[in-house]
Parts: sequence; C-alpha cells; structure tokens
Amino acid sequence: MPSSTQSDKRRTLTTSKIIEAALSIANTQGIEALSMRKLAAALNVTAMSIYNHVANKEDLLSLMLDNVVSDFELPDEDGPWKEMLRRRAHSMRQTFLRHPWAPTLLISTITNGAHTMRDANATLGCLINAGFSYAAADWARNAIDSHTFGYTMQELNFPVEPTEYRAAADHYLPEISKNDYPYLHGATKALINGDYDGVTQFDFGLGLILSGLAPDQAPDQR
Repeated sequence: MPSSTQSDKRRTLTTSKIIEAALSIANTQGIEALSMRKLAAALNVTAMSIYNHVANKEDLLSLMLDNVVSDFELPDEDGPWKEMLRRRAHSMRQTFLRHPWAPTLLISTITNGAHTMRDANATLGCLINAGFSYAAADWARNAIDSHTFGYTMQELNFPVEPTEYRAAADHYLPEISKNDYPYLHGATKALINGDYDGVTQFDFGLGLILSGLAPDQAPDQR
C-alpha cells in the first residue's frame, strides 16, 4: 500500500516531471539504465502511477526525444538559409553533447512530437523559401543532419580524449611504418610535433556541405 508521501507525489505527478526525471537518469547513467521501476523510485511514486501519463516505455522514449529536439535552434523560415542552418547544426551538436544517448535513438526512431515536427517544418521552410525545391530541401536537410549526427557520435565515442591525442600518437608511431604508410606516418609525426592538435573541426565539414548547396540545384535521383 503506498505511503501518504507517495500518494501526494502521485497526485502532483505530471508528464513534464516524468520526462525530466527520465532525462536525468539517461544523461547520468545511460539510456540502458532507464527502467520504469527506476524512474518510479526517482520520483518516489509507484510504477503504475507513471502509466497514467505515458502509455509505455516506447512512448516515454518518444517524449524524451521530442524534448531533446526542443533544444535545437529553430530556423527563421525567412532568414538567410546558410546562417540559419549553420546555427541549427551547432545547436544540435551541443544538444547531443548534453544528451549523449540521444543521437543513436533519434536516427533509429520515428517520432511525431510537436517539437520534432516543428523543427522539420521550419528547416524545410527556410530552404524552400530560399528557392530550394521540396526534394532538394529534404536532401539538403538530410546532408546537414547526417554530418551533425555522424560527427557528434564519433566525438562522443572516440576512444581517446583530445587532450591525449599527442601522447597516443607518440605511443603508436613505432607501429606505423614510414616505408609502408608514409602519409599516415607523416601525419602522426605532425601531431606529435605540435603542427596541429589532431582535433577534427565540425565547421570544416559543415562549411563544405553548405558551400556545395544552392537553391537552383536539381537532385540527381539516379
């Protein structure tokens, strides 16, 4: 039988509070650690009371992802498209760094939350109003998103921290034969010598994509 404290918590429980607690667990312990039982314990309510607000765990994950997307900077549909999409991409990356579990789920889950649909609508609208066709706008959005997802997922999962790149390069240099792999050897030496820090630049790839896009492009659908 629930305690009076649990009963009070249950009466004040809201979907927003559930999402906030679920995000906290996922961000600090990983998405694998999230369960309805652990979520109920964090909220000091019974697990059944959560189901008054979310249908199941799949519904909860969809709500969490929509909340994550709400942090993306929404493009001004009539703003300068390159600047709008650059700012959106940077806000996506920063959002994913705060929620490291989210990128993998977002690319493998269909969500139709209000924030997710608003983001897609505004991004497409910005491109379409700049003169892109519907097809080209969709392809452009996907190209930018693919770079952002891929870069951030690599950044989050890379086995060496940026501050350790130089030491790692020095450690592995003896295994990189100058005769067999001259360019890889040279790049590793450049990193060791401090010619560059080895950190890839998000804006480098993003800039290449944006500079390669134009409103009058017709998608090659071969």
